[in-house]
Amino acid sequence: MKNGRLPTIRPYVISSPNNQNFLVPTNNTFAPTHQNYLSNPISTTLSVAIQHFINSDVPFQGQKIHTHIIKSGFSPNTNISIKLLILHLKTGCLKYASQMFDELPQQTLSAYNYLIGGYLKHGKVEESLDLVRRMVHSGEKPDAFTFSMILKASACVSKRVVLPRVLGRMAHAQLVKLDVEPDEVLYTALVDSYVKSGKVEYARTVFDMMLEKNVICSTALITGYMNKGLVEEAEDVFSKTVEKDVVVFNTMIEGYSKSVETAKKGLEVFVNMQRLNFQPNISTFASVIGACSVLSAVEIGHQVQGQLMKTEFFMDLKIGSALVDMHAKCGRIEDARRVFDYMPEKNVFTWTSMIDGYGKNGNPNEALELFCMMQECCVEPNDVTFLSALSACGHTGLLAKGREIFESMERDYSIIPKLEHYACMVDLLGRAGRLDLAWELVMRMPEKPNSDVWAALLSSCRLHGDVQMASIAANELFKLNADSRPGAFVALSNTLAAAGKWDGVSELREMMKVRGISKDTACSWVGTDGGL
Repeated sequence: MKNGRLPTIRPYVISSPNNQNFLVPTNNTFAPTHQNYLSNPISTTLSVAIQHFINSDVPFQGQKIHTHIIKSGFSPNTNISIKLLILHLKTGCLKYASQMFDELPQQTLSAYNYLIGGYLKHGKVEESLDLVRRMVHSGEKPDAFTFSMILKASACVSKRVVLPRVLGRMAHAQLVKLDVEPDEVLYTALVDSYVKSGKVEYARTVFDMMLEKNVICSTALITGYMNKGLVEEAEDVFSKTVEKDVVVFNTMIEGYSKSVETAKKGLEVFVNMQRLNFQPNISTFASVIGACSVLSAVEIGHQVQGQLMKTEFFMDLKIGSALVDMHAKCGRIEDARRVFDYMPEKNVFTWTSMIDGYGKNGNPNEALELFCMMQECCVEPNDVTFLSALSACGHTGLLAKGREIFESMERDYSIIPKLEHYACMVDLLGRAGRLDLAWELVMRMPEKPNSDVWAALLSSCRLHGDVQMASIAANELFKLNADSRPGAFVALSNTLAAAGKWDGVSELREMMKVRGISKDTACSWVGTDGGL
């Protein structure tokens, strides 16, 4: 890559196949009628006609022109064919766009770029990369726009699409090898690709090569740092971003809101951005509400809610769900239910937040009642919803109900239970004194039990004084990660003590001393005006 002053960005580089900067007026006053276009099918008129529909809000109407061209036997030139390709891409007809591309008398670089971009926009990542290979084999040299599309493809994360993990680095190496002149779009695509692949240090190297750093690139890098927990590095990039926008402020607030240690800074950024005359949007409020949840800062949360009520965002589904979650996490379950009932529309996340809130605030019966109501409203629960419902069953001792919910996951909703669900079921069975069923469930799990499952079984064994099973569960727990589970030693020690096996207690305590393992010190949260 060259480290020189960025060249003037060419229009075709910053435009996408669906948003072109053409000089055809979109005003209907100047646009010829559809009939006039078709009555004089010459190249110039057709080109202007097709361009008009590309720029319009009803590009589907332009497909009639293509029908007329086919019926009339007119042979379009390369310019008209490419515009028809763009038209079909804008309407989402990839089949027709691909057909137009194949029928081109000469498949130009711009035609390749348009079709590659169209495939990517519609989620056809593998097809777009196949087209890149086809372009290279045809002898066409990729330009900056082509590489920006490859890098965009490399940043796509999907279970259905398997891409080489080093695709972004391969593209970077090729554009250096081919001496492609970098511009802002390409730099930004490189930074974003490295960030999404977890290579933040490479992203920073590219970022530092830019002489003129744009806010989009800064935002991508800040996101990468925040995801890695590198708050100071994110703050450094943010402070050096000269021309800020709402999105970069949102990124900082969201990053801060992930941790109780930094959430208060998120609230400060929220206040500062408004002092700088930046108007918060939905994402801003959602992140700020998240920070209030982390801090349990219910008073600040009420102030944010009051500000929201003066905007059009208050009825938004995302905001309503965030408010329900915040009130529930702050222990204000009545306020959470009030917001929940006020919402005109609810999704699975809204229902789950309310169900989970009831369960964690000591209202398991209300949680299960709401879970049944959710199913009656034909809202399909997700895996988190089931986890909250199973937890509520555990607190109420409803064994039969819990087993029914657990079995319905895969039977009725095709949701494969995760280790967390198995741990919850083991806890439910153990609390009910059915250690035999709990052990049977652990033994027939489709995957190896983790520490949460064994910890749930150990806790149940301690509750009911089953020393033999407690020893097995504790030993399995120690094999997985003894140092991070000091409570397992204490639980086994208490079980042995309750059974009068004091030699075992002494031996276990000595082992803890040798390994330097001590019981976690208990602590309590104390509420203040600023939060916890």
